[in-house]
Amino acid sequence: MSLSNRHLLPLPPMQINANIVDISARRIYAGTIEISESRITAIHEEGEEDSDLPYALPGFIDAHIHIESSMLVPSEFAKMAVQSGTVATVSDPHEIANVLGIEGVNYMLENAAQVPFKFFFGAPSCVPATAFETAGDVLDASQVRELLERDDIWYLSEMMNYPGVLHGDEQVMAKLKAAKDIGKPIDGHAPGLTGQDAVDYINAGIETDHECFTYEEALWKLQNGMKVIIREGSAAKNFEALYPLIDEFTDRVMLCSDDKHPDDLMVGHINQLVARAIGKGCDIYNVLRAACVNAVEHYKLPVGLLKAGDAADLVLVEDLTSFDTLATLIDGKIIYAADTREGQATVAIPDIPIEPINNFSTNFKTVDEFETQPHEGPRRIIKAIDGEIVTDEITAEVANRDGIDIENDILKIVVVNRYSNQPPAIGFITGFGLKQGAIASSVAHDSHNIVAVGCDDFAIAHVVNLVIEASGGVAASDTEDDALLSLPVAGLMSDQSGVEAAKGYTAVDTFAKEKLGSVLAAPFMTLSFMALLVIPKLKLSDLGLFDGEKFEFV
Repeated sequence: MSLSNRHLLPLPPMQINANIVDISARRIYAGTIEISESRITAIHEEGEEDSDLPYALPGFIDAHIHIESSMLVPSEFAKMAVQSGTVATVSDPHEIANVLGIEGVNYMLENAAQVPFKFFFGAPSCVPATAFETAGDVLDASQVRELLERDDIWYLSEMMNYPGVLHGDEQVMAKLKAAKDIGKPIDGHAPGLTGQDAVDYINAGIETDHECFTYEEALWKLQNGMKVIIREGSAAKNFEALYPLIDEFTDRVMLCSDDKHPDDLMVGHINQLVARAIGKGCDIYNVLRAACVNAVEHYKLPVGLLKAGDAADLVLVEDLTSFDTLATLIDGKIIYAADTREGQATVAIPDIPIEPINNFSTNFKTVDEFETQPHEGPRRIIKAIDGEIVTDEITAEVANRDGIDIENDILKIVVVNRYSNQPPAIGFITGFGLKQGAIASSVAHDSHNIVAVGCDDFAIAHVVNLVIEASGGVAASDTEDDALLSLPVAGLMSDQSGVEAAKGYTAVDTFAKEKLGSVLAAPFMTLSFMALLVIPKLKLSDLGLFDGEKFEFV
């Protein structure tokens, strides 16, 4: 189906002829939407559902995402997201805050404010995420309160330091109090936490969790008062385990991607989850409530819900099966049209000049810095799990002096402090499946030091130096050929267009899989979480090997 004058008259006052999907009334009817300036002035019912008309529904909302993980600045992210019918995101600028502090948060807000897309940013609650790693900056409770007092900050972002909550850490409790005093929601982050500890965590005022990876965990949290945000990103994929909750707890479930790489964003966004849920038999109105409505109500967002008097934030889709987007409107303006009268798609978002800011200060590394000493007995080895950001742990004896056993997929992992010149931390990992070479990234949650996995010390040193030379990026190398996507904005985001960044990322990702042999669906996204200490079980920071369950170095 293509848009025509019958469906959408863009001249003011705008009229849209479509099948109206009324989520609250749980019905669909043919009608006309009248829009004047930025708002819906009237919706007229005109008959039964008409198969020749597109379907109009409220725009999709990503209820928890780190824009930085798309490797795009907000203005470029918006260009891609609107093509999937997304009109708004609940965005945690935690990643850039760990690199650049308040300056990084302001960078995101200022770039986002220049485009007609509804970004709703939170105040990062955990910068740094733990005291067991080196970050680029610190946000204390007074700075978090100052952020929360701003009109362009909507909530307190995910409280990852759940041990700090449970033990009454002074700074953690002051941040929670600030959000309560100001009256803004508090997001949670407590993977696997249930029982009395979880009750105490919830009673501290924490309202959501997007980290549930089993049905039983999510069910427990819902039954004990939390709202659950079902996550399906480029690495963490929890939809299959959690989607039945959409019908069981319709008013308490939202959808999110958390972290979405640019190549995946080109294919689709929240609309993909909607199509999958309905394909699995979920009630269409329940799914759309989770995708379009619940985030608006929970965070009190100024986003329209396809009602007279609302902001005209809506999407036209071809059908209610694929949810392929024909047009996206934000505040009454056609921001995306899939097929105009000229026969080509249009995105009405301007090109915003991208001025990189960064925090990168470490010397090039030598091969001998990655050498390991002979070790008697079994080693503790991180086990990466495809499609998850949690890890497991195995132990194994390796005869080789360097601890690497390519045949049995035991490789070396290193984390290099990017903020000062320090010796690298070295560990061992299984699950990546590399047969040669190495991969590295300066996207390494949450402190964003350089993390690398490789088959030998020379390859590791080489690929780490590629990232250092670029002042940030994702890189792969077999030491003869290299692939690199530079990320000069905080070492996290590209200064290119979304399309160019997606192409560059696809090239590096393909290199890691086809030339180096990685068996992971998203090797760089998985790599980026191997230094995330607040997610169990075994991780590596720039300061050493860390047990995320005991919350201590091992």
